[in-house]
Amino acid sequence: MPDGINSDLEKSLHSRYDPRAEAVRYIDSLRLTDTIECFILIEPGFGFMIPVLRDKFPDRKIIILHAGKCLSRGNLTYNCAVFSSGETNLSGQTQNIKRFLETETPDIDAAKIKIIEWRPSMNYFKEAYLTLISQTAEFLKQTDAGKRTTAHFGKRWVKNFFININCITKTVTFKKSDLPVIVTGSGPSLENVLPFIKDMQEYCLIIAASSSLTALSFAGIKPDIVITTDGGNWARKHLCFLFSNAAASTSAAALAVNLCAALPSQCSEYPFLIINDGSFWQSVVLRELSLPSIIIGQRGTVSATAAELAMQLSNGNVYLAGMDFSNNDIRTHVKPYAFDNIFFSQANRFFPVYSSAFKRSSLLKDGGSMNIYEAWFKDQLSSWQKNIFSLTDHKIFKKAIPEKPIIKKNLKDFLSVSDIKTAQSNKKNTRFSRCAEALFTAMENQQFENNIKNELASLLFPSDSRNVTKEDLKRKILEVIEN
Repeated sequence: MPDGINSDLEKSLHSRYDPRAEAVRYIDSLRLTDTIECFILIEPGFGFMIPVLRDKFPDRKIIILHAGKCLSRGNLTYNCAVFSSGETNLSGQTQNIKRFLETETPDIDAAKIKIIEWRPSMNYFKEAYLTLISQTAEFLKQTDAGKRTTAHFGKRWVKNFFININCITKTVTFKKSDLPVIVTGSGPSLENVLPFIKDMQEYCLIIAASSSLTALSFAGIKPDIVITTDGGNWARKHLCFLFSNAAASTSAAALAVNLCAALPSQCSEYPFLIINDGSFWQSVVLRELSLPSIIIGQRGTVSATAAELAMQLSNGNVYLAGMDFSNNDIRTHVKPYAFDNIFFSQANRFFPVYSSAFKRSSLLKDGGSMNIYEAWFKDQLSSWQKNIFSLTDHKIFKKAIPEKPIIKKNLKDFLSVSDIKTAQSNKKNTRFSRCAEALFTAMENQQFENNIKNELASLLFPSDSRNVTKEDLKRKILEVIEN
C-alpha cells in the first residue's frame, strides 16, 4: 500500500466486508459485451475490480487513470497501462493525461472503448476525479472526430500524397532564426490587425494559413510561407489566389505543405517545405526520393500545424492573428474570403446572403469543431514554450504586440531553396514506381510491414482495417498510385 494511505481510506472506497464480491456485482451489473476492446477505469481505488475485469476479458486493453497516487494493487500483475495525476515522467515533466491516452489507447472506434467509473472515489478525490472524467471524455470526442474524418478522407489523402509527390520541383530547408513570427488564420478578428501586420511584414516572419491568403493579399501583405494541410477539394480554392494577376506582387516565398493536402497543379511553381506527419509510410517514400521534410503530427486544423511550424522555424516569440475558435455573430471568416463569390453567386431573394451566413455559422457552432480545437490548444499550452501570444484579445492566449526589430528580415539567411535532382524529376510513372517499390521492400520486414499496415489500412480500408492482408494492401496502394 502506498505511503500515507491507510485502511480507513480503503474502507471508505470499498466494502468493509467483501470488496471483491462488491467488485464482481458491480462489473456484472454493467453487462459488458465482447464488442468492447478497451476499458478505461476512472480511479478504481484499490483496484478490486481489476482482476474481475481481467478474468472476464483476458485479452482486452485495460487503462487505469488515478486521480492521485496509485492505489491499485494489481496494475502490473494484470498487465494494465497506468496513469497517476501529478506524477512526473523521466524528463521531470508532469504527465499529460491526453498524451498518455493518445499513446495507450488502441486505434479503434470510440464505440469499442468503455469508460468505467468507481463512483465512491469521487467523494474522496472530488475535483481531481471530475477532471479525469472530463479530460477522458474530451479525448474520446477528439479521437472520434478524427476517425470519422479519416474514414471519409483516408483514400483521398493517400492519393493526394502521391499526386503531390509528382508536383515537387523545388524543396526548402531552413536554419532556425530568432525572428518574431506572425501566424495568420482566417477568423474575423484578423481584419483588425491587418494594418499592423502590413507595417511589420519586413521585420517578422509571416506564416499564413491558406484560408487567410486572400485577405492578406488584398491588404498588400506578402506572407513568407503559406501553409496548407486540408485534404478536401475545396481547399484548392484558397490557393488559387496565388496564381492570379492580383497576387503577382504578394505571392509567398514558399509553401509549407502536408503532402496529403489537396493542391492545384500550379503549386509546382513554388518551393515546398514538406511537412511529414511522422508516419512510417510517408518517411519511407520521402527517404527513397531524398526529399527533406519537417515532422509535425496531424492536428486536425491548419492553425495548430502553423503554430508548431512557427516554433520549429524560430526561437522568437510567436504571435497569432485570426485564430478565434468562435464566430463573430454570424460571421465565420475574415473578409475578403476565398469563398465569398460562391456565397454571393448562390444568393437569391428567397435565400439572401445573410440567411446563408446565419446557416453556416449555426452549422459551425453546432458541429463542435471549434470547441475541439480550443480544447486542444489549451492542452498544448502546458507543453509549449511560453512565447505564444495573440495580437487581439483572446480567451486562451495572452495579448501582446511585438516590438519592431532594428534589422529587417532576410529570408535567404535561414530559408534555402534547392532544385530536385534530375534523377528524381523523371516522368511521373518512374517516380511513382519508386514510391511503390520502396513501400513494398519495407513490407518484407515483419516489423516494417506491421507499421505500414497499421497506418495505411485505416486510411485505405476504413470499414475493415483489421482483416487486411499484405497482398490486399499492396493491391490498394498500386490502385491509388496508378488511378
